[in-house]
Amino acid sequence: MRSTTPSPALPVDLAAARRVAVDAAEAAGALLTARVGGPLGTRPKGTGGDVVTELDTAAEDLILARLRAAYPGHRIIAEESGVTDGVPGQDMVWLVDPLDGTNNVAIGMPVYAVGLALCAGAEPVLGVVHDPVSGQTWSAVRGKGALGPGKGLLTLPDHPRPGRAKNPVLAWTQGHQVKSDDLVAFALRTALEKQCARMLQLWAPLVAWTMLARGDIDGIVGYLPEIVDLPAGALLAAEAGAELRRLDGSPYELGIDRPASELGFVAARPDLLDRLLETTTTIARPDGRFHVAF
Repeated sequence: MRSTTPSPALPVDLAAARRVAVDAAEAAGALLTARVGGPLGTRPKGTGGDVVTELDTAAEDLILARLRAAYPGHRIIAEESGVTDGVPGQDMVWLVDPLDGTNNVAIGMPVYAVGLALCAGAEPVLGVVHDPVSGQTWSAVRGKGALGPGKGLLTLPDHPRPGRAKNPVLAWTQGHQVKSDDLVAFALRTALEKQCARMLQLWAPLVAWTMLARGDIDGIVGYLPEIVDLPAGALLAAEAGAELRRLDGSPYELGIDRPASELGFVAARPDLLDRLLETTTTIARPDGRFHVAF
């Protein structure tokens, strides 16, 4: 649901910041498109089977150079290079995911995106998602709505697509730290799959967020999600009209200073939200823990 609370006065022009972010994301997308068919220089990332490629770092370097040139005082949190401190006392923070869907690219599957978010303190106020495959870009400013590729206002359809009222299509996302034997993840996915026609696991959450904002899918459920790619997509979908709640049904406050256990979410069309929460609240508890019975 689009925020009705305007952002506080900020030391940055969000319209100008949107242009900088869109240009940076699209330039990174052009770099990815030009090089995605060549050697990837893949190396392991952690112990869970994830990888990082030279494309990730090249796209990230491009984006960071543009952000530093435009906003030298801002702090930056980037997927690969980590935290770059800004000017002391400066409260603006950029989150950068230069290639969301690296594992897909590594196996030759063209499902990936570039995402940037700007936060005032812990609160996201600007989000940009670029899909290099389609060449399309989406963006949102808190309280100002979301824009689609044609620069027109992006609004979630009032009704589900034919045949989807009782059989929604959902997407699932989880963080890198979630192991294959995680009983909570298994319980949530299993329970939700019984309530829908399809459960997509794209391994590129930003792509799923754009699909929700357009009405191509009906909802997304996130378990211990990654913080770098979450704000841009969540703000986009919320400004387009999607509703977000925590897994236990309580109000969802997206803040980048929150632990992963508080970032689990259900995001969906308003008419579908309560139905999904009937499932997730049987597993999630208000204290951030979970109860799973088999």
